[in-house]
Amino acid sequence: MLRPLWKTSIALAGTLAAPFALAACSGSDAATSKFPTWQNTQVNAVSRMAVAAGVVAVTSMRPDGALETVAVGLRDGRRLWAHPATMAGRLPGMGVSAPAIVQTTAGQAMVVALDPAKKGRWNATLIARDARTGAPKWTRPIHSTFGPQRCGPYICLSEHTALAKARMVVLDPATGKQLWNLPGISEVEWSDQGRVVLLRLAANPMVESYEAKTGKLQWQQPIEQALGPGTDLSGGWAFGAAGDDLVGYVAPYTNPQTRKISTFGLFSIRIADGTINWMRPSVVRVYPSGSPGFAPVVRPVDQQGTYGGFARLDPATGRVVGQISATDVPGSGWWLAFPDRMDKLGFLKHDAKGTAFDVTSGRSVPVEEERGWSFCITDPKPLPLKGQPPGFYSTAALCEYNLATGKRAPSTTVPPPWFTGSQDGWRLWRDEKGALHAINDQTAPTPGMYG
Repeated sequence: MLRPLWKTSIALAGTLAAPFALAACSGSDAATSKFPTWQNTQVNAVSRMAVAAGVVAVTSMRPDGALETVAVGLRDGRRLWAHPATMAGRLPGMGVSAPAIVQTTAGQAMVVALDPAKKGRWNATLIARDARTGAPKWTRPIHSTFGPQRCGPYICLSEHTALAKARMVVLDPATGKQLWNLPGISEVEWSDQGRVVLLRLAANPMVESYEAKTGKLQWQQPIEQALGPGTDLSGGWAFGAAGDDLVGYVAPYTNPQTRKISTFGLFSIRIADGTINWMRPSVVRVYPSGSPGFAPVVRPVDQQGTYGGFARLDPATGRVVGQISATDVPGSGWWLAFPDRMDKLGFLKHDAKGTAFDVTSGRSVPVEEERGWSFCITDPKPLPLKGQPPGFYSTAALCEYNLATGKRAPSTTVPPPWFTGSQDGWRLWRDEKGALHAINDQTAPTPGMYG
């Protein structure tokens, strides 16, 4: 099963977190009242959020388990419109699909999402709507898909994913006209107005760059060139931009028949020409933590499957900028916790005293004044989605904890930028009940935990 880790919920992170999880201690006590903020408690957001042209779009779950696409204003959080949504052929380990928002060449913003099919042999309808009004503009019948994605000024969609004739199509967001296509299944990992970088999901997975308008291949790089032979994407993957580079992570996967573990690790590719900058094989990404392109935190694993300590890497060079030795890792029963700047690493024990270490020096620090951000829920329940296979989870939410007591801290602070990310000075996140929150604190553009 495909499991893109940057999209998964706390459920997948939770299975990893016992041996390798991280959380955060907030050093920021800036009151949210200093900045424009809003919250919208009328939604139950279960997907990642898409943001463009002053609009936020998200997939929400209604009380009856049905999905809907909801659009709200970025500046005030007010609901603009909502329409029924669905998934058709998406795998549970991928999490609930999010809408895509694209601005056309004429300046009109479009929200593209999957609506339930009205009738006939199709399972869903891809529909583009005016981002502000929700007025429909064009439709495309869908058999099966992982969901739409923005790819520069266009829409990318892997369709017929449950069939042998699977392909990725690139669509004009204004008209729905197909511009070009590729055989097989692909996922957008980075794009700008002229280029789209794809992960080609295949037995020998590739990272490839195409001219966005024409589909002309610019370069391709096999992932095995970076990490070695034996890569299997079934364990999951994640990508994040780091300046002019793209940092990728492929997770380990144990083949149920052979019990052999696939090749895994972190690597960096230059977006301009596909050159490999650096590689860190045999490390696992920990959860929660930042985007691979912003604040990668990893744990090495040797050939016997023994875990080492924890290390934060420089996404530009792959070098270790701080680490905690394996001998300092507590025995069990902890969840990781990080501060806003990730300069400390905490081992949170719920309702008990934890421990904390300075990442740069690796030395222990007193936990009496330390706080950390960690998962609000460590044993999530699958979403009771109507008409969907079991196993889908919401994107995870973080809560702040007092490391000295293992109890939650007052919810007056804002989750850190390494979790929320930032676009146009705005940071957005969902809380554990699915409500949307935003703050305009002018944080520099930053990828968040979910890309």
